[in-house]
Formats: sequence, structure tokens, C-alpha cells
Amino acid sequence: MERLSGLDASFLYLETSSQVMNVATILQLDPSTVPGGYSFAAMRAEMARRVTALPSLRRKLADSLTNVDHPVWIEDDDFRIERHVHRIAVPSPGRVEELAQACSHLIGQVLDRKKPLWDIWILEGMAGGKIALMLRMHHACVDGATVADLLGELATATPEPPELDPERVATTAGAASRRDLAVGGAVNFFLQRPVAALKLVPKTVPVPFEWFRRVRSGQGMPAPFLAPHTRFNAPLSSRRSIALTQLPIADVKRVKDHFGVKMNDIVLAMAGGALREYLQAHNELPDAPLVGLVPVSVRGAEEKDLVESGTNKVNGMFTRLPSNVADPLERIRVAREYATLSKAHFHEIDDNILRSFAEFAPGNSMGAIMRLYGDRRVAALHPPVFNAIISNVAGPSSEMYMLGGRVESVYPLAPIFHGLGLNMTVFSAGTELNVGLLTCTDLASDISAMARAFHDQLALLLDAVDRGETLDVSEG
Repeated sequence: MERLSGLDASFLYLETSSQVMNVATILQLDPSTVPGGYSFAAMRAEMARRVTALPSLRRKLADSLTNVDHPVWIEDDDFRIERHVHRIAVPSPGRVEELAQACSHLIGQVLDRKKPLWDIWILEGMAGGKIALMLRMHHACVDGATVADLLGELATATPEPPELDPERVATTAGAASRRDLAVGGAVNFFLQRPVAALKLVPKTVPVPFEWFRRVRSGQGMPAPFLAPHTRFNAPLSSRRSIALTQLPIADVKRVKDHFGVKMNDIVLAMAGGALREYLQAHNELPDAPLVGLVPVSVRGAEEKDLVESGTNKVNGMFTRLPSNVADPLERIRVAREYATLSKAHFHEIDDNILRSFAEFAPGNSMGAIMRLYGDRRVAALHPPVFNAIISNVAGPSSEMYMLGGRVESVYPLAPIFHGLGLNMTVFSAGTELNVGLLTCTDLASDISAMARAFHDQLALLLDAVDRGETLDVSEG
């Protein structure tokens, strides 16, 4: 067995019927490359074969009343592929818009915790004879980096099915008796965790004071609960809306290279501009800059004070967004300036502080608090922690095939929260920058307009490049 870290388990405790903690990837495939031709039965059979060499897809949760610590992963000895791979049809005419509509319903459905926390939906009936594949996984299993890794394991450089690694096939999560759960949980909770708390306190005490000092001087990350209010900072219902779009990486790199900035600066500038365009169209644009939470992978960070290392190895960096800046070139400079200040502050904070605190997540109590928080619509009663989650994940640059089908697009999606109802995730793959937007339908039923705004933002920047305009970013 393998015990979940506090951060992994927190995503279980945070989940309610209206706050679903699913991470998803939507892939559009050309089925004409599948060896022997496409059929749902054959694709499901190939997935069944591949799962035998993917231990993380064969494990399920185990817990008991005598366990005072977080749940554990164990091997699912009754694993059946029919419980995980399904198919549905995309509404006619089968465009990306209809694909997003179908997936909007799926992303909001809670995964069954009695089996491994993932499934695949194969969506047939796409225009031009194409198909799509939606992989859903619980956030307790993956973060952005591990999703990219998993796609790297599932995807291949050629359509032919790969040979399986015998060592991976033989790897198992094992079993867990009630005694194992109780004894291991008690050791962690009553012996190891108090020691970890004593080590954590002296590292934590200076953090809020230094944060306050930096906020006062304007030299750090914006503090939580000081973001301006938008329509996305409200309680959620169970309904979801998805918008999907692609931007040519060559065009984005052309802008990046011309202005001498980083890809992430361009992404933040476009995100800030898209938010500005969307909110301005609704006469809801705040005067103050919006605040984004940027997930940051902390793989490789020292973990000596952690009781459990876990799967989610991520922290969050707050940064202002240039949503209040009208000029598209100035948005790049301001986005870079904001990000530079935030990074300098962020790197002074222990990489594992979030994961360390998450070890003390109070399980059932946290779940009850979240249900009360959602049911009583508490998110509407306090200032926003921040305005949107913005992720930028690097994927493979070469052509890839998924279960034999050539991959034409890879759209990422990540969860939203009560009071934090907009997630903007960008995933580079092949020649495209894939953008996935997720919100609650009752907060914004026209999120596709924000996806179109990304194209508007890139077009403005390309026009500036064509005119030979320059930008002074030497001081960022």
C-alpha cells in the first residue's frame, strides 16, 4: 500500500457535488492511422493491454474507520477495463464547439471512489470522420506535470502498439489490511506528524510578516483576499462550461522572440488581455489588476520534513495580471514585471510549505466544512482569494499517436473552486498551443467568447511584430 500525502488527500476532502476535483485532457485524433482500422472494441482492448504496464491506473483508494490518517492506495484486484473506457457520440455537426459541449457534462461528474479514479470517454461522430478521447483523472492522482508524464507514457511516436515493460507490469500497489491502515495511520498521526509540525512552525512564522512587508513596498506577490471581484468569484453549481481553442506555436514564438521575453510572459499577457476583453464586453472590468494563481511544479525540491511525498508536487504563485492595461504591447511588459516580482518573492518561500501544511488536513472534518461552505454560499460573503487559475504546461514537440490515432490537439482542463470559478490551462504539443478554459455555467454561459479573445490578443501582437514595434523589457 501507499499512503496519500496530505495534499493528494486534500483534493478528496475538498470534493463535493458542486466542486468536483477532476483533471481532464481532451485529445482529437485522426483514426485513419490506427493499425487495422479504428473500432471502439479494438481501442478499448489496446487500452486494457497498456494499463497492465501503468501501475498508477490500477490502484484504488482504501480506508477504514480505524484509520486516523489519510487513505491509502492499493491494487484493484478486480480491475475491469469496461468500467473505465466508454463511448458516446458528439452532437452534429461534430465541431470543437459540440465536443466542448459534450465534455462539459462529463467533467462535472464525480468519479466512483470504489475503483481506480480515472476513465476514458471515446467521442465518435466528429466532423471529417475524426474521433476524440477524454481522459478524466481525480486530482488526488495527478498534478499538471504527472498528467503530461502519463500522456507521454500512453502516447507513442508511431501508430504501432509499443512493447510493454515487464518491470512495470510486475509493479503493484499491494494490499492493505485494517490493521495495516490503523497502525500505519497511528504512527504517522501521533508520532511523525507532531515532529513535522515542530519543524514547520519556525519556517512558517516569518512568512506572513515578510509577505506583508513586500505588499507594502510593492515588491512581491499580491496577498490573498485583496483581488477585485468578478463574476467568476462566486459559489459554484454542478454545471460546467468548457471552451477549447488552439494557437500556432510558431506565431507565439515569433512574438516571444521579437520582443525578447519568455513564453510564460506571452501566456500571462494574452490571459490578462482575454480577461479584459471578456469583462469589458460585459461592462464588468475592474479598475485594479486581476490576480492569477499560477501552479508551480516543485519536483526535485527537498522533502526531508514531509511524512509522505505523494503525487501532487505543486505550489502556487500569486501574480497580478495586466487586465487593466489597454495597450497589448504594454501588457507584455507589465505581465513580465508582475511575474518577475512574484517569482522573486515566491522563491524565498519554502517550496514544500503548501504540501507540509496539507499533511494536517483534517479529513472528514474538512469535507464537512467544504459542504457547509458550498451549501451556505459563503464564497459570496468574502473578498476573492484570487481571480483565476492560469497554468502553462510544456508538452512534447514531436508528432504523437494515442492508441494508434494521430493526435491533432491536446486540450487540458483543471478544477475550479467555490469563489474561484475560472481555470485557464495552456498545453503546448506539436505545433500548437492548446488552450482549455473551464468555468461554471451559472457564472458564465458564454466562455467560448474568452477563447476567441485569445486569438484576438495574438493577432494584435502579430500586427505589432509586422509593424516592427519594439518593447523595452530591460528592467524586468
